[in-house]
Amino acid sequence: MTWAMFYLVCFLIGVTLSVLSFLGGGLHLPHVHLHVPHPGAHIPSGIHGVGGAYATGGAHAPGGHAQMPFLNFGTITAFLAWFGGTGYLLTRYSSLVVAGVLTLATVAGLVGAMIVFWFVAKILLKHDRELDPADYERVGVLGRIISPIRAGGTGEIIFSQEGTRHTCGARSENGEALARGTEVIITRYEQGIAYVKRWEEMAEKEVASS
Repeated sequence: MTWAMFYLVCFLIGVTLSVLSFLGGGLHLPHVHLHVPHPGAHIPSGIHGVGGAYATGGAHAPGGHAQMPFLNFGTITAFLAWFGGTGYLLTRYSSLVVAGVLTLATVAGLVGAMIVFWFVAKILLKHDRELDPADYERVGVLGRIISPIRAGGTGEIIFSQEGTRHTCGARSENGEALARGTEVIITRYEQGIAYVKRWEEMAEKEVASS
């Protein structure tokens, strides 16, 4: 195999794998996470607002930004494509010796890999962060009754979590009736039903214990 053929094979492998990765969903798109606070409500320490969770030890820390190692599938394929393309062109259209071509092709491959790494890390992953299961814990979420809960019966609540509004069936933890518009805290969540208590009751307990 000649050097020109070697570089051409590297180029074709790099480009082919990059295209297959893109078409197969290998491109990592960013996820924007928005925290929507509950308007007009003062949240005592230990109780998160809408989209948060109730905890006696205070709020949990949000997940950190997603990290990507430099050596990954994307940078490797970029290196192969740039390395192979540069090497092939220099071998065919320059008078450089083998060592010179190899050096320049390697530098070009590293530059291509760094460009891909920078683009993904600084642009695509800029707003990404690691998922924290606590962000999706419904216990402790602040919500509002949209369908009245009769004494011992079932109604419906609405709440926001990670920037998305949700509704679900709800029952009073104490078995009492709760009117439409009442602010409540989810104390437990079982089989698609949220068991709730009045927000004022939970707030008073939190203030009394502090």
